[in-house]
Amino acid sequence: MGSLPLKASVVASLPKEDCHILVAVSGGVDSVVLLHVLHSLTADCGISLSVAHLDHQIRRESSADADFVRQLSRRWGLSCYIEACDVPLLAKEQHLSLEMAGRQVRRSFLQQLAGDLDADLIALAHHQDDQVETFLLRLLRGSGLSGLAAMRVLSGIWWRPLLECRRVDILQYAEAHQLTWVEDESNCDHRFLRNRLRTQIIPQLAEINPVFSSSVGRLTRQCQVEEDYWRFEVERHFDSLAISTDDGIRLDRSSLLQCHQALRLRLLREGLHRVRGDLQAIETIHLGAVEGLLYAARSQAQLDLPGCWVARRYDVLWIRQKAPVVAEPFDLSLIPGGEVALPDGRVIRTTIGDELEGESLGVAEFSLTELLPPLRIRSWQPGDQFEPLGMSGHKRLKRFFADNKVELEVRSTTPLLVAGETILWIVGMRRSRHATARHDAGSTLRVELLN
Repeated sequence: MGSLPLKASVVASLPKEDCHILVAVSGGVDSVVLLHVLHSLTADCGISLSVAHLDHQIRRESSADADFVRQLSRRWGLSCYIEACDVPLLAKEQHLSLEMAGRQVRRSFLQQLAGDLDADLIALAHHQDDQVETFLLRLLRGSGLSGLAAMRVLSGIWWRPLLECRRVDILQYAEAHQLTWVEDESNCDHRFLRNRLRTQIIPQLAEINPVFSSSVGRLTRQCQVEEDYWRFEVERHFDSLAISTDDGIRLDRSSLLQCHQALRLRLLREGLHRVRGDLQAIETIHLGAVEGLLYAARSQAQLDLPGCWVARRYDVLWIRQKAPVVAEPFDLSLIPGGEVALPDGRVIRTTIGDELEGESLGVAEFSLTELLPPLRIRSWQPGDQFEPLGMSGHKRLKRFFADNKVELEVRSTTPLLVAGETILWIVGMRRSRHATARHDAGSTLRVELLN
């Protein structure tokens, strides 16, 4: 392939003309060729270019790479924006690999700069050989079919116009136009898995199958077609499964279980993506663990996943960025006729009267003369039991909560009205048979839960 087919490939993949493109340029041959091709198309396609370079400070020569990109941009009359970041330090602080830390910083830098410049696209120099490496990396790390779709030519603002081009074509273009570039010695460092794939594994696979790279390319494109279909199906079903989005996302367990597993796993993946904002470090094993919550015998269980927390709460699957804060135990004195503020901001108010006004879930009435002091409002404790109105005998609170599907987080904030050692009322849920107010029982203590 000569320079014309490569340039034609870029033109064919250009999403729109008359746009502003931010070009990520490392200084290597791939990004220099990309910049040269795009620069040659500015007049014909009506595009304008800006150059971005991030100095990762991994190598001593990295500042020289930045100077090269700056000079190259100046020679071609392009605005150049350079930023430096100590990626090794960041990787150490955040317990990430150098590759992952560099990718996160680079992505954030390009997105921020594109927003500041009002750029329509961010052009990246990934090519067919990179696609093969990405496919194998994801395969080795346990990615599912969605991950094996690998990189797309266009994904939102991210544009990879060289993705269908081989690196040999890029090198031929560079030689034909007498371009210069810088070599990154870290590309030969076998501590990085991608480099071992490029220099050792992929050449061996190519010996077995000379068209291995092309075969992988076809497979990733087929995966992308199928992922487009699944994306449509996920969008069609997801909102109907979402019970609430006020605090993370809550999904209906029964509806999820009715879905075919292929759709269910993608719906779970979509839930994680919506809560996290991305799917970095989420692998097939994590999706399997989340699906396991749906089938597990335990009606309440939770998982800590990379970047999020997932819990089953009876018939609900709850996804949050972080686990909810467990409420601290509380034990508060309550004076008849007064009120007390609960730790969660609600208020318990009491009034004394001679008439019965009626009870509800949020209101209970008691015969004041039958109450044994002191009155307290406290949280539940292991071993608590009470005698529900309308039932004979005692019932453990743990069993009551389970029978009524009260979530663990709600249990810890549920106030109990206690007289002496007797639980009178699981506030907002169920009262006991003790001290029931009657018309002939004298003064009545009316207790209200106010939100």
